[in-house]
Amino acid sequence: MESKIEVLSTVTVENSADLYKIVDALNRTLKRENLMFGLALDQNNQEKAIFTIYRT
Repeated sequence: MESKIEVLSTVTVENSADLYKIVDALNRTLKRENLMFGLALDQNNQEKAIFTIYRT
């Protein structure tokens, strides 16, 4: 069985120490809706974070 992950949206935001808490809450709450959320530091600017929404 093949799993396809589709990127729905990506946005760059100011980095904050608590952003991961929001992403964790979204992942726990909306996994039944086949949604997944990701957070990564911008490689070019450590003051920015990249927030991505996926459909699984």
